[in-house]
Amino acid sequence: MATESFPRPIGTRRRFSALLAATALGVYLLLIVGATTSLTNAAASCSTWPTCHTPVDPLNQTELAIAWTHRLTAVVVGFLVAGAAIAGLLGDASSRVRTALAVAAGLYVVQIGVGAVTATIGPAAILPGLHLALGLVIFTAIVLALAWDLELATGSEDDAIDSPEPLEADVPTAAERSLPSSRLHRARLTVFAYFQMMKPRLMWLLCLVAAAGMALAAGPGLESSTIVATLGGGVLAIGASGTFNHVLERDVDQKMSRTADRPLAVDLIPVRNALAFGVVLTAASLGAFLTINRLAAALGLSAILFYSVVYTLLLKPNTVQNTVIGGAAGALPALIGWAAVTNEIGWPGLALAGVIFLWTPAHFYNLALAYGEDYARGGFPMMPVVRGETVTRKHILYYIAATLVSTIALAWITELGALYAGTVVLFGGIFLWAAVRLHFEQTETAAFRSFHASNAFLGAVLVAILVDALAF
Repeated sequence: MATESFPRPIGTRRRFSALLAATALGVYLLLIVGATTSLTNAAASCSTWPTCHTPVDPLNQTELAIAWTHRLTAVVVGFLVAGAAIAGLLGDASSRVRTALAVAAGLYVVQIGVGAVTATIGPAAILPGLHLALGLVIFTAIVLALAWDLELATGSEDDAIDSPEPLEADVPTAAERSLPSSRLHRARLTVFAYFQMMKPRLMWLLCLVAAAGMALAAGPGLESSTIVATLGGGVLAIGASGTFNHVLERDVDQKMSRTADRPLAVDLIPVRNALAFGVVLTAASLGAFLTINRLAAALGLSAILFYSVVYTLLLKPNTVQNTVIGGAAGALPALIGWAAVTNEIGWPGLALAGVIFLWTPAHFYNLALAYGEDYARGGFPMMPVVRGETVTRKHILYYIAATLVSTIALAWITELGALYAGTVVLFGGIFLWAAVRLHFEQTETAAFRSFHASNAFLGAVLVAILVDALAF
């Protein structure tokens, strides 16, 4: 990997991979700026090409700055695309990487021509959406080249997990556990066990998803009563889903190190009590949602049933695509938030749900890599267990690209502002960097780094949506 298999100044394959990652991020930045230019009609500020001469009438300086930023970014990204294509052609790149880069470079030239015609004649002269569509194809080609190159540079042909070491039983069961003699301490232990069954670590992010859905629907006029009822119902629904998941997986949990100390796995809480607790949480959740509207309640119940039954019982133990399809459970809070305000399902809510759905595999595959042997012990057909770590790392890049594309669609539909655009580019770049680094390091630490980068990306994007939507 240290040998110079590419022309200078690239030299090594690691630097070539870095160039591809930078090019992908540059194209993505150009897409965001281009979408902003189109939404604000900033292109009207420049009636000539390639320079930017303004019309006679006074112009909005913000629109003029956006138009100039778009053109300057296009120049820089053009050099990156050309450099990547030349390095791939002259260096030790595979044929499919070279083909993808050649397609990207060729389409970039076409896109420049489309942009020139649009700027000088007007958007009506070109098929609507063609400029953006070409950018999406270019971005996809660059990401495919990056994923394929990293697979060749860092992958192995067969690295699936066949027979992991059995888990040593070092977690005491209820019969073996020495419970505190104090009633207060026992009560605290029991309360914490019920709290643990509700999976509280999932709550903050899913509640943020619902809050973003509400903010997109209502804007600055979002009412506090809607916020309280929606988030309260959401917390209860997440708690119910988590509790049922603990009940249904209690036997499998005993085989996995990360779950062997869960309350039902060690018989700390009776199954009947856990089931009753889950039913109470479900009823309370529906009650909270019904104070808003029936659609929100129906979606809340669907989320509980999907996670508890469809994902836990049907998908997770039976198909390698469990994480992909299961992403619908995490996407439903976006629809719940939108429906809580509008009493309907609209395109902005669906677009936000799409972002969450596509982000989920890119996020969870990192955890599957870190706990691959654990999932193999539990008998779960996770991607690293069935298809290997190399394929899993490649699919992380695929889904990062799909997630970034979906954020553009969300910006296009909702007209979110500069804060959102800057956030997705910055944190999307961090997420992409962590995923590329994972290919070279291939350690549990690197997997967790990418996992936390994915959390940071979605959390930051959702906060940006909240600020942008509620501020204007």
